[in-house]
Amino acid sequence: MEINEDDWELVNDDGFIYRRPKRLRPESTVAAADPPPDPAAEAKARAERKKGLLLKLKTKYQQEIAHWELLSNTLRALQERTQNQPVVAVQPVVDDTVSNLNGGSLGDSYQELAGTLLAQVEAQEATINEISRLCDSVEALCDAEEQRLKQPFIDLPIWESSPRELITLLLED
Repeated sequence: MEINEDDWELVNDDGFIYRRPKRLRPESTVAAADPPPDPAAEAKARAERKKGLLLKLKTKYQQEIAHWELLSNTLRALQERTQNQPVVAVQPVVDDTVSNLNGGSLGDSYQELAGTLLAQVEAQEATINEISRLCDSVEALCDAEEQRLKQPFIDLPIWESSPRELITLLLED
């Protein structure tokens, strides 16, 4: 049997090039079966495809915008909560103490110093409590998400049997 080059065709299948026997395609039936293209129908089909693609793109962008708005609103609410807390500016206490010691009574300056330090510590405690509360809520959200992600794996039927049954089933297959 003699191999004729005209009986084979080269095929490029997504970068994989090979030869295969040519398929029989009668030229007369292919040419007669195809009606001449209608420009109006082609334009209408192109417009429909374009409209469908644009609608998909619009939906995708709307979902992304909604996601960013949710993130923005969450950040804005967090900023408002932290701005509503009383913020006490840290002042140089040592300089005030030295000036009070020189010009006023010693007992009054110590009471003012103690009051200032107490106010600063209370403000810091409130800030720490708020941050701790936020961390607890974030940790609860993370735990819930982790549990949600783990649940499909926990529900697998493979975990229902005992380890011995599991080993015997694996060995049988």
